Amino acid sequence: MSCLPCFQSDSNNDPPEAAAGGGAPADNSNEANDAGNSSNAAKTFTFRELATATKNFRPDCLLGEGGFGRVYKGSLESSGQTVAIKQLDRNALNKDFLVEVQKLCLLNHHNLANLIGYCADGDQRLLVYEFIPLGSLENHLLDLSSDRKPLSWQARIKIAYGTGQGLEYLHEKAKPPVIYRDLKASNILLDEDFTPRLSDFGLSRLGQMGELMGSYGYSAPEYSSSGQLTVKSDVYSFGVLILELITGRRVMDTTKPTNEQNLVSWAMPMFRDQKRYPELIDPLLDGDFNLKELNQLVAVAAMCLQEESTVRPLMTDVVMTLSFLTTGPSSSPPEDC
Repeated sequence: MSCLPCFQSDSNNDPPEAAAGGGAPADNSNEANDAGNSSNAAKTFTFRELATATKNFRPDCLLGEGGFGRVYKGSLESSGQTVAIKQLDRNALNKDFLVEVQKLCLLNHHNLANLIGYCADGDQRLLVYEFIPLGSLENHLLDLSSDRKPLSWQARIKIAYGTGQGLEYLHEKAKPPVIYRDLKASNILLDEDFTPRLSDFGLSRLGQMGELMGSYGYSAPEYSSSGQLTVKSDVYSFGVLILELITGRRVMDTTKPTNEQNLVSWAMPMFRDQKRYPELIDPLLDGDFNLKELNQLVAVAAMCLQEESTVRPLMTDVVMTLSFLTTGPSSSPPEDC
């Protein structure tokens, strides 16, 4: 298995478990636009405002549906801003909704889909996000329609790097730290230049305490088996995402032969032999990839997918490694609808 020299994991140096809501590690970042606590204040909306924005939640405004509720595209009458409005399942929420939402509104990073505000009229609970135009990574990688070109190799590297930066911010710069819990292709949105934006981050804080989150195949072994959750659980999910970007395959796909249905199990034997790495490449790339970059990406995935959470790298180390892949010549991402 390839091993990256910058990955020196030590369980004694792991950051505090964010799930417990403990204090964040010291943050000496000078990134003014990505401060752990920005000056963004949560905006409040009335239910009537959001009903008007979505034309009374008409089916043709529906963008999708997830574990916490339906998401609609809307236009705010007061400003004309296009937004995404998530109508939450009230039965899945805890009693600290307002407190947790106000915390989420303080999170600000260029790789997050920013939360603009919320509605808490009566028993209605809705979240208002900025609208990200190209939709989810899943639609561009795993559910590719005939009118879309496959993501280029450089676009995939850009998405991996940006997603890693978003996770690093949540783990190590947000105050308090945030564990994503449900990192997957459908929760990563793409803007016009294919910059990834993490959506639904922190929503696990709104759910009932003790309820397991996450998606089958993406969840770390220790979380799936015992509910044990740390930032290293997100690192595992990130490794799965890297594999999906390399292969163009879903983490679980029952249409594949039996020995290929579980992406991680299928790929693991190839991690031990660098000569086999090209077997992992998405055939839609038609051979248009950089072998040295592939070797680095597979090495990152292999380290993130370690069975033992303590030997997985921190996202800071992962992002530093991926940064070397973004400094060379790059081609433009493919045009898309």
